[in-house]
Amino acid sequence: MKATSNGSWQGDNPLDYALPLAIVQICLVITVTRFLAFVLRPLRQPRVIAEIIGGILLGPSALGRSEAFLNTVFPKQSLTVLDTLANIGLLFFLFLVGLELDIRAIRRTGKRALGIAVAGISLPFIMGIGTSVVLRHTVSKGVRAGPFLVFMGVALSITAFPVLARILAELKLLTTDLGRMAMSAAAVNDVAAWILLALAIALTGSGSPLISLWVLLTGVGFVVFVALLVRPVLDWMARRSPVGEPVKEIYICATLATVLAAGFVTDTIGIHALFGAFIIGIVVPKDGPFAGVLIEKIEDLIAGLFLPLYFVSSGLKTNVATIRGGQSWALLVLVICTASFGKIGGTLVVSLLVKVPMREALTLGILMNTKGLVELIVLNIGKDRKVLNDETFAILVLMALFTTFITTPIVMAVYKPARRSPPYKHRSILRDDAESEFRILACFHGSRNIPTMINLIESSRGTRRRGITVYAVHLMELSERSSAISMVHKARRNGLPFWNKKQCYEDGGDQLVVAFQAYQQLSNVTVRSMTAISDLQTIHEDIITSAEQKRTSFILLPFHKLQQIDGSMESIGHAYHLVNQRVLRCAPCSVGILVDRGLGGAAQVVASEVFYTVAVLFFGGRDDREALALGMRMAEHPGIQLTVTRFIPQADQLRGRDGGGSVTIRMDANEIAADEDYITVFRDKVLPSNESITYDDKVAGGKAEIVAAIKDMGRCNLFLVGQAPATVALTDKNDCPELGPVGSYLASSEFGTTSSVLVIKQFDPTANPPQQADEGLLTSDLPDTPVAGSARH
Repeated sequence: MKATSNGSWQGDNPLDYALPLAIVQICLVITVTRFLAFVLRPLRQPRVIAEIIGGILLGPSALGRSEAFLNTVFPKQSLTVLDTLANIGLLFFLFLVGLELDIRAIRRTGKRALGIAVAGISLPFIMGIGTSVVLRHTVSKGVRAGPFLVFMGVALSITAFPVLARILAELKLLTTDLGRMAMSAAAVNDVAAWILLALAIALTGSGSPLISLWVLLTGVGFVVFVALLVRPVLDWMARRSPVGEPVKEIYICATLATVLAAGFVTDTIGIHALFGAFIIGIVVPKDGPFAGVLIEKIEDLIAGLFLPLYFVSSGLKTNVATIRGGQSWALLVLVICTASFGKIGGTLVVSLLVKVPMREALTLGILMNTKGLVELIVLNIGKDRKVLNDETFAILVLMALFTTFITTPIVMAVYKPARRSPPYKHRSILRDDAESEFRILACFHGSRNIPTMINLIESSRGTRRRGITVYAVHLMELSERSSAISMVHKARRNGLPFWNKKQCYEDGGDQLVVAFQAYQQLSNVTVRSMTAISDLQTIHEDIITSAEQKRTSFILLPFHKLQQIDGSMESIGHAYHLVNQRVLRCAPCSVGILVDRGLGGAAQVVASEVFYTVAVLFFGGRDDREALALGMRMAEHPGIQLTVTRFIPQADQLRGRDGGGSVTIRMDANEIAADEDYITVFRDKVLPSNESITYDDKVAGGKAEIVAAIKDMGRCNLFLVGQAPATVALTDKNDCPELGPVGSYLASSEFGTTSSVLVIKQFDPTANPPQQADEGLLTSDLPDTPVAGSARH
């Protein structure tokens, strides 16, 4: 095929030429696999499942049964180009996998994990050899015994390290003892599988056994050469790439060229180009920003565009229709049972011998049975080397797909650890012990939220003896990127469900928390910065769990909309909207949602320059009392002017004759009494002692009156409002019920102001018991909270 056409106007069909056909194939593959990933997302399946299924559907098993489709989109003459692009993508993806593997961590693997890994390889390998005998006498007659035995053993004994990491992270098991053991065993398994695969490939040569031995020895020589000569060069480049400075383009180019050169060398040796790329990835230094920059440069292009082509290339070789008759389906069941029993049984027995509890041992065996991309690589190499025929290949692909698909649902069914929440007293801002420590869990998505949050925290620190402790949590989505898994590994090494950012300068980590680090140095506030890495559907569990473990009184969340230059509010995604709603439903303490319109400008303001006007709108109810409690605390800051406006319903509204124009709703008598008591304390004790506080009573009539009263309050920097005040909606349309009636109006374009808004919901123990446990949500034991003032200057 020629590369490019002259265009359809010249009478050429673009699909008869390599480049336009490759573009169509890539677009089709991405569309199909991403759609399947979206469909399988509620089942919490890793994307590799969608890509395997997508490849099979595009192949002769489904759409490819149409000769017209196959000859138009995937004609035989285009398969060489397709396979070449797929293998280039695979080459660099294996380089990324090597970057994820830390040999130092593998060397530190404990005896228990090492024993589990050995058992998880040995028993399925032996059972794979036994299964190969059955297959050679049925559907694989005539194949060479030696290579077929090794390939079957490797295919049944592999554990997919990257896929397992993602499953553990999504199930929030990564930082548990179970997760650490599974990851350590999987890392050992991964390295052992590559060694066994190299042996299998060497044995598939058509020459004498001496040639196979020569291939193996040359491969060992290549590894030694890379360790002794290439690694020092990579170390030198990594040392010359300090934190905070861009990595030189020549270093990136040299490393990527080295990956290709290593692939050429190992292909020349005869053990496949993938091994060279994998070895280079392993020896790249993991400390500092160098490895992270490499991942950032290539992961989206490779994993997003080129790698899915490999699954289609594999799917075009997979014809499920070759599995026909009772014998073939019985062999499929045999292979699935053998793979599962060997992996789960071997892991279970050794785990019980090293005193792992029965349920955890069974879960560990199920996790170790995860297959993935490496399994497909093994099978494709076996098919290309004529070791596996079409029927055997299809059986093993379906085995890999089935065992990986069932991992997540079975683990969720078998292993349901209960959440252990330590009881604590102060779960709201309003409390009897005014001198107790105030703990805030401040969450943020990006740099836009940080200045306002810091200025809000600075305004809220008060003058109490115990002060304030802030846990600043960067919320990051666990994506399909390799860099996300790299960050998860850092969390695993810390033993926390969060990535502790104390060493962010040394690690070249998240620069977003530097502002919080600097704020701690300049203020009277203890700050601890972390990053939560989870799927957006479950990240609220991390927020809730951390709030309980840190015994926080207040969770501060950013609103899911950001203000644009023209003053409008634009959403950053519906998923973030749902995160806030889930936290509000299950929070173990009070919650505030911050509508950020730039409190204090776009930069952090030092304490001596804080000068804000804060307004509390009090309609009545527990949430309004909580907002007033925070306002009173903020009024202790010398730079804060506090205005409290209480809206009193008219007499006929109190008697129940609301006439359609009322802005109030009926309240429980106990709530009304609590409001009166709290307002009385505020007016008698707090108001006379602080000249920066002003108080005003306004009679609340219709909506127009209340809106006019709010607008008359002038240019206020921050509004504090309750989430569920005693008032009906002030806007005709409310797409953000979590803000409540007043907050929704203040956050809407109807209000038209530059004032930020903090909507507060007080913790209600009757509606949300603190000991409520969600099955499947595990809390790891976190370090004790630092004593307030220990890090102050």
